[in-house]
Amino acid sequence: MKILFASAEAHPLIKTGGLADVTGSLPRAIRNLRHDIRVIIPAYQSVLKQQEKFTLVAHLELEGVAQPVRILAGRLPGSTVTLYLVDSPEHFDRPGNPYTLKQGAVWPDNAERFTTFCRAVEALSMDAAGLDWQPDIVHCNDWQTGLVPPLLARHLPRPASLFTIHNLAYQGLYDWKVFKKLKLPADFWSMEAMEFHNQFSFIKGGLVFADWITTVSPTYAMEIQTSEFGYGLEGLISHRTDTLSGIVNGVDYSVWNPGRDLHIPVQFNARSLTHKIENKQALQEHFRLPVDENIPIFATISRLVEQKGIDLILDIVPQLVKQNAQLIVLGSGDSKLEAGIRAAVKAHPKRVAAHIGYDESLSHHIEAGADIFLMPSRFEPCGLNQIYSQRYGTVPIVRNTGGLADTVTDTTPETLAAKTATGFSFNAATSSALLEAVDRALGYYRQPAIWQQLVCTGMKQDFSWKHSAQLYIKLYETILARRADEAVAESA
Repeated sequence: MKILFASAEAHPLIKTGGLADVTGSLPRAIRNLRHDIRVIIPAYQSVLKQQEKFTLVAHLELEGVAQPVRILAGRLPGSTVTLYLVDSPEHFDRPGNPYTLKQGAVWPDNAERFTTFCRAVEALSMDAAGLDWQPDIVHCNDWQTGLVPPLLARHLPRPASLFTIHNLAYQGLYDWKVFKKLKLPADFWSMEAMEFHNQFSFIKGGLVFADWITTVSPTYAMEIQTSEFGYGLEGLISHRTDTLSGIVNGVDYSVWNPGRDLHIPVQFNARSLTHKIENKQALQEHFRLPVDENIPIFATISRLVEQKGIDLILDIVPQLVKQNAQLIVLGSGDSKLEAGIRAAVKAHPKRVAAHIGYDESLSHHIEAGADIFLMPSRFEPCGLNQIYSQRYGTVPIVRNTGGLADTVTDTTPETLAAKTATGFSFNAATSSALLEAVDRALGYYRQPAIWQQLVCTGMKQDFSWKHSAQLYIKLYETILARRADEAVAESA
């Protein structure tokens, strides 16, 4: 199959979150299964400054875009996957991250920027760039690509389209004045298309017009059909339930493998867990905490935002301290939550430590050295750190939601007997429910034989991209077969 994979970011070229990890890994896994998949992202200033070589392959005159757009071609780093860059300097040649200025405010012309990107994806999808290549299916990701399915719907024949929701909380909403600037077909502003409560919704374009919708875990696919998680779109998503799937994101085990990880002081595996203790002691030394292998270390690596339940963790700090535990936090985000973490460090300098910001190497060391990973998210479409934690022998405590529910098996007498338990989960998004899970975990932590079973079961779990890629390939085949059947029916 020929697949065009459209995304706003791709690791290692440009990353703000999990979407980049998916774009950097899933196409490689699909390419390894011998399909012709190509990735397309915007040519951000920071991408063009890197050492990768890109060649000019096309100029495009796009409807509604004042200046011609260049298409550059190269390779997704570390792979044989062809990468296209949409080079529109007025839209993408600027500092800051893909969506915000350095000061943190969103770029005021984001709607115009990603409309340009979507029009370029449309052009490549219809082979209007003269590359003598046309995909069978266009795989779009999140709101920044939400215009692609409705733009493609204007063409016959056309490639099939798949739209993946990575986080429904981010929808790309703009008012009527912005919509008029985009010079899109007038009928896009309608309830049946992309108008949503008197705003123009990029994500709704994908939800209405794509041939199929996926999201990044089976549980999240069910959750977004409810008012609690649907953000007003639950009715539309429920209407499309026959063409909605949930596929858990994979993990790149060439990067996240404690047996080969050069970011950690000592490599280890399930047969050499004494080396995990050495990583733990080195982690305590790094954060200037008392070095004692018997003190349980709780950790969290996260954006510091309400969604992630960071406030729930702060609520239970006094109880963790009373339990003679240590807590390590890595992340940045909401200023109030950052201040709360700093206050906890100041109040309990021998029990709580933090690095406000992000450090890739340190994140690996924390995963390798901690005993228990806290992930009490209010919602979590997929989540990756709970998967990393299991591979590194760090037992996760998670809220029973989204991808966390699909990737962590709660510890009960039954799951222990079946040797399927990999962590601890709780239901209510409250500090008391989190604390109850913490107390359960500490009870088992003090039983070394059971704890080692939990650790080893988690380390054996396989959430590799190869499995997820196979599921996507089956879905691509299903979509194309369905489209072929529809074409036959229409001709008859």
